[in-house]
Amino acid sequence: MQAVMSAEEMTDWLESVFPQVKSDFVVESIDGVNTVMRMKVAERHLRPGGTVSGPSMFALADVSAYVATMARIGKEALTVTTGCSLDFMRKPEAGKDLIAHATLLKLGRTLSVTSILLYSEGNDAPVARANMTYAIPPRT
Repeated sequence: MQAVMSAEEMTDWLESVFPQVKSDFVVESIDGVNTVMRMKVAERHLRPGGTVSGPSMFALADVSAYVATMARIGKEALTVTTGCSLDFMRKPEAGKDLIAHATLLKLGRTLSVTSILLYSEGNDAPVARANMTYAIPPRT
């Protein structure tokens, strides 16, 4: 399955529809099934104990599923999260970016399902895994 947007086009579009988080995420690659994204971890993403907060990890998983879906259907800003399951497995390494590997498992007319593994940069063991479901607005 081919992506309908390049990583650069996706980055530009994300910055236009979500300017409030444009400095947080980088689309590293998209191919229509697999998406790799980076969260540039900053002080605002940390919780006490010097680890990345759960809400920040959720944000990376969520935007990765959104990008994986957009890579196939094109610019549909009103596509929204309808379900999420997130398992925290290990403490992310302090001072390292988080990398998301998202796989679009199913794309239907009204829903997409994506599986995401989150890693601390340079580490082979995932720190979290998520399954995200998105509702796709009806095409008019």
